[in-house]
Amino acid sequence: MAHIQYTDGLVREYVLFRGFSHTLKSFDSELKNDKDKSFRVDKIIDQLMQLIQSQDLQGLRDLWAHLNNHLFRNLEHSYTAAVNKLEQSILKFYLVIAHLSNKPDKINEFFTKLAPELVAQSEWKEWFFFPFCKNPEEHSAFAVCFTKQWQDTLLISLHNFLSTIYQCMPQPMISKVETESSLLRKLQEENAQLRSKLQSIQQQQSASAAATAAGSSHQSRVTAFNDQKYTLDGKTRYSTRHVGNAQSLNDIVPFDIPPPAHIVDDFYIIAQESNNIGNAAESQARGLKSLIRNISSGGSPVLGRKDTAADRNKRRSGSVGSRSNWIHG
Repeated sequence: MAHIQYTDGLVREYVLFRGFSHTLKSFDSELKNDKDKSFRVDKIIDQLMQLIQSQDLQGLRDLWAHLNNHLFRNLEHSYTAAVNKLEQSILKFYLVIAHLSNKPDKINEFFTKLAPELVAQSEWKEWFFFPFCKNPEEHSAFAVCFTKQWQDTLLISLHNFLSTIYQCMPQPMISKVETESSLLRKLQEENAQLRSKLQSIQQQQSASAAATAAGSSHQSRVTAFNDQKYTLDGKTRYSTRHVGNAQSLNDIVPFDIPPPAHIVDDFYIIAQESNNIGNAAESQARGLKSLIRNISSGGSPVLGRKDTAADRNKRRSGSVGSRSNWIHG
C-alpha cells in the first residue's frame, strides 16, 4: 500500500491547484488523524500496541470499530469467527498488560464497561474472576495469555490477517494510476528487449541460410566438374551422373509393369527360322545336283530305277500285243 501515500500527494496537489484552501486544511487534518495509517499494517499494529500499553480502552475500542466497519464487515460470513477470535484476544491482551503494569483500576474499568457485552459469551465466564485472582499468571485459565509465545502469535496472526485484506480489497481508480504506469513502463521495456532479441535471431538465421546456400552452390559446381569426362580437345564427352538432386539406383522405384503371358526369346525364334531356311536350301541344292548328275550320265531318273515283277509282266504282255498288232498291220 505504499502507492497510497503517492496518491495522497496527487490529491493534495490537485486541491492546491484548484485553490480549495478549506478542503486542503481539512484534508491535512484528517491525514494526521488517519486511523488506517495509509493502509500500512505495521503502523496499525504499532498503534494498537500503543493504545494497549497506555491503557486507552476507549481508543482501542474505537480503532477496532473503525477496522470492523471499513474492513471486516465487508468480508464473507466464513471470516466472522476469525474476526471475533482476534477481537477477544486483543481484549485479553489488554487485561494481561494492565495486570503486568499493576493497574487494577484499569482492570475494574474494563469489566465495568464491557461486562454487559461479555457476559453473554461463554469464553469470558472464567475471566470475570480475573480481577480477584492474586496470581492470574499461574491460573490455568489465564496462564497461557501471559506467555510470550501466545502474545507473539497473536500479533503475527493479526498482521497477516490485515495484510491479506488490504491486498484483496478493491482499490479506487486514482490509486491505480502509479501502479498501472509502472506496469506499462515495465512491459514496454520487456517488449523492446524481446524485439531486439528477435531481430538478432533473425539476422543470425539469415546469415546461416546464406552461408548454407553458398556452400551448397559451390559443392554442386565442384561435383559437376568432377563428374564430367573430357576428351583431348576439351569437349565434354559424357557425364557419369546427373548434376543436382541425383538419385542412386537403390532409390529408384521400378514401374509396376505386368510380365507377358509367355516369355519367348525372340533371338531364339530368329535362330530357328534361320536354321529351317538353311536346311531347305541345302535340300534343294542336293536335288539339283542329283538331277544334273543323271543328265550328264545319259540316264533318266525314271528309266534308271529298277523294275518290279509286275512291271515286267505288263511290259512283256504289252510287247507281244504290240508286236502282233504291228505284224497284222
